[in-house]
Amino acid sequence: MRPINSVIQEVRSETPQIRTFRLEGDLDPAPGQYVMVWVRGVDEVPMSFSGPDTITVHAVGEATQALFQLGAGSSIGLRGPLGNGFVLRGDRVLLIGGGVGTAPLAFLGEQARAAGAAVDSLIGFRSSGDVIFQSRFEGLGRAVLTTDDGSAGIAGRVSAGLSEFDLKGYSQVYLCGPELMMWDIISRTREHASKIQASVNRYFKCAIGVCGSCCMDPDGIRACVEGPVIMADRLLESEFGRYRRGAAGSRGSCRG
Repeated sequence: MRPINSVIQEVRSETPQIRTFRLEGDLDPAPGQYVMVWVRGVDEVPMSFSGPDTITVHAVGEATQALFQLGAGSSIGLRGPLGNGFVLRGDRVLLIGGGVGTAPLAFLGEQARAAGAAVDSLIGFRSSGDVIFQSRFEGLGRAVLTTDDGSAGIAGRVSAGLSEFDLKGYSQVYLCGPELMMWDIISRTREHASKIQASVNRYFKCAIGVCGSCCMDPDGIRACVEGPVIMADRLLESEFGRYRRGAAGSRGSCRG
């Protein structure tokens, strides 16, 4: 699949390290799908959608830092939308997100609300200065906020807010964020794993299921095409939360 050319229409600063880019083109993604963004001369990296025509980016590597140097009118290459996104099920749902992982959940929540579902949210950030999209979540329904340093909302990691919700009352739970944060949630709520949809971040290279870079032990889940959204009961017996493979194929930290 060749990249298509897309012109950045608008850049919005969410925090000093997070920006939202509105892109040209009728992309029509489902929440939870991703797009491979080619920053010419630098690299191609996967990005989740935060809206029908937007991606929200945390500057953490060479490609994202290069993307932050681009403004409205700049050109990038796109491949996508790709992968399997979230599937809306039931009439009462809970969104659980951490950091920039809240971005695709805000997109999902708005679609769920438009479809008539009741939407509650549990969102967590390192500090009050890192909070994004709070008003979007509050506009959907009940929203509980946590911060690692206690500067806003409940003090502690995202799981510190779980006691505010009875998961039995939700048709489906949607989860996105740093892997260890998601593993913390899944491991604490194992009895509900069959109704938790989690967005998995792995090393995506070809993004079409050919190269094997994103395969997950032990059964070879190809996260780029079978995911990135995968049911939590399938993740419980996988490498998820334990280790992950990088560009060289060797095992490394599952952070990120």
